[in-house]
Amino acid sequence: MATMSSTAGSSEVLSNHINGRVVSDISTTSNGSATLPGTTKSAPSRYRHVAAVHSRPRTSCLSHDSEQAPSFLGFRNLMVLVLIVMNLRLVVENYMKYGVLICIRCHDYRRQDVILGAILYALVPCHLFVAYIIELVAAHHAKGAVGRAKRNNVKPQNSAEVAKSFRSTWRNIAWAHGINATLSLAVTSIVVYSSIHHPLIGTISEVHAIIVWLKICSYAFTNRDLRHALLKPDSASSLPDLYSTCPYPRNVTLGNLSYFWWAPTLVYQPVYPRSSSIRWLFVAKRVAECLSLGVFIWFASAQYAAPLLHNSLFKIASLDLPSILERLMKLSTISIITWLAGFFAIFQSALNALAEVMKFGDREFYTDWWNSPSVGAYWRTWNKPVYHFMKRHIYSPLVARGWSSNAASAWVFVFSGLLHELLVGVPTHNILGVAFIGMVVQIPLIFVTLPLEVIEGISGKVLGNCIFWVSFCLVGQPLAALLYFFAWQAKYGSVSKNQNH
Repeated sequence: MATMSSTAGSSEVLSNHINGRVVSDISTTSNGSATLPGTTKSAPSRYRHVAAVHSRPRTSCLSHDSEQAPSFLGFRNLMVLVLIVMNLRLVVENYMKYGVLICIRCHDYRRQDVILGAILYALVPCHLFVAYIIELVAAHHAKGAVGRAKRNNVKPQNSAEVAKSFRSTWRNIAWAHGINATLSLAVTSIVVYSSIHHPLIGTISEVHAIIVWLKICSYAFTNRDLRHALLKPDSASSLPDLYSTCPYPRNVTLGNLSYFWWAPTLVYQPVYPRSSSIRWLFVAKRVAECLSLGVFIWFASAQYAAPLLHNSLFKIASLDLPSILERLMKLSTISIITWLAGFFAIFQSALNALAEVMKFGDREFYTDWWNSPSVGAYWRTWNKPVYHFMKRHIYSPLVARGWSSNAASAWVFVFSGLLHELLVGVPTHNILGVAFIGMVVQIPLIFVTLPLEVIEGISGKVLGNCIFWVSFCLVGQPLAALLYFFAWQAKYGSVSKNQNH
């Protein structure tokens, strides 16, 4: 007992000298015996080996019925380190096999491609000006109809003659907008497919044409409804309060359309929420991010993706399925890294920089799509500008016309598949239908993973998230890239001059 007392006293003295505070967890009982946290005080000191370690029911921390959810911070750090080490190994292996493959002069940037791409990029926005002229004529007719109705004390909707006259005008305006929008996309697609050889220049031209086409469609659809509200004042109450500061036709101005042209959105509104000032340092940071990531994507594509794709050509030609699967798994790593870099460069850096310059207030260009519990949740969250266009101008009008939500959603994916095929097939001069099928296949995946969103607990969400990542990383992008690259090589051979020798 004296020994135990002296030990306790030594512990007390030691604890009093640590940072000037008593921090010892050892306590003493009335009889001088020492106890440790979590042990009972009833056992005498000479019987310490009989302490009740298992004193109550407890669960493993990874079990579903655990009292507290464990933190996975350490596993996250481990996964990041593993990814870094694995990719560094690929960097070393790639360098040992191929050396440095980065070469600007090696690529076949033909003069014709650059000239045609520049002409298309300059001419496509002219269709927006044509849309403005068409809407200006429509606004003039609408104001004339309202003026005649006021002079005659007759509401336009109650006048059969006025209604019939303006119905024909609306039909002509709709045709004019439709022809103008179709030409903006069709001419670019034909020129890119037939005359622009380099796929990067063709892709830039095609992306620009699709964006302008979607903007023209939104401008025409929105102004049609605003015109309808002007002619039928009883329906004007359904318009958002935000639009009251710029009612139709005051919004039909060249400045208003020019702002929509540059605004980081595909949905036209007469008025947008605006920020008060421009933070030029914020713009500089976002531009620097965008340029840095662009260089990284180019480096990763040329140094790592290109050799993998070239090494896969013979395996695809011989239909060596195990080797093709192995190449897909290799390609999936660089594919997802490149895609994530592109996502950040566009949606976080470029669009935020553009929004800051345009003082565009609503900057929710995406939400946490990486946590998507289903495939459908991913498509609703990862690209908000396109999602807003599809919902506002395709899905909602179809539902309003009596379509079921499933049928309207299916048509949205069919329409999106057509755009994806134009975006990939036209610049590569191979309309394979792979991009279209890839979008259409999302429909059954959405229905399969939709119930997982409503399952109680985290199990369903984790399973849905895993299905999304597997379908996206291992099957979707790598397979599409492999097939289009194979078709390109089969048709033209390599783009690089060095690889032609």
